[in-house]
Amino acid sequence: MSDVAARLLETQGSVARSARDVGREPSSVTLVAVSKTMPEAVMLPALEAGQRVFGENYVQEAKAKWPVLRERFPDVELHMIGPLQSNKAREAVELFDVIKSLDRESLAKELAREIARSGRAPRLFVQVNTGDEPQKGGVSPAEIDAFLDTCRVHHGLVIEGLMCIPPAQDQPSPHFALLAKIAARNGLSGLSMGMSADYEAAIQLGATHVRVGSAIFGARSTPSPLAGEGGA
Repeated sequence: MSDVAARLLETQGSVARSARDVGREPSSVTLVAVSKTMPEAVMLPALEAGQRVFGENYVQEAKAKWPVLRERFPDVELHMIGPLQSNKAREAVELFDVIKSLDRESLAKELAREIARSGRAPRLFVQVNTGDEPQKGGVSPAEIDAFLDTCRVHHGLVIEGLMCIPPAQDQPSPHFALLAKIAARNGLSGLSMGMSADYEAAIQLGATHVRVGSAIFGARSTPSPLAGEGGA
């Protein structure tokens, strides 16, 4: 068994244990393997071991990797977890099954346009900037209820859930609890929260998706220019 396959198996076991520890079914938590910056050779052992849900940060990188891989693994579910430019909305709708970084009205408008044009409707999550960090994408908690209403009413978008990336210097649990509270009052079932260092805490607080990269694939040899965005 390769190192990647072994780490994947260990992570899957840890996710399942964390769910059972709080009385949840392990199947209620989806493990998103974050493969940003990872070459095909590193990803293949995870695919061959049965992992089918992957997260990417960049449209161009995903376009370069996944069409060929999907010929071999057609049941892959691909999540966009990094910042998404409005001018990449068409490509994102065509490529991704889930888009988790919706965070402004201009992007909502473009996604609605492309969904209507293509007839393809990726599942949508809104990113919440729970720490109100100026350098990070996401809607402020103070504005999230109004933004969700705009997405639903004015743009006709179906929002499945919320995503957050807590500030690196903070304890993550209060941010996870805040995201769960926002989701509950807005009738949203999806919670994408928790990365390699804190996914157990996220599961305790209701995460339905955890985004794990380095714990599966190892350290990235080429740091992302937006390190910490999306998953780690």
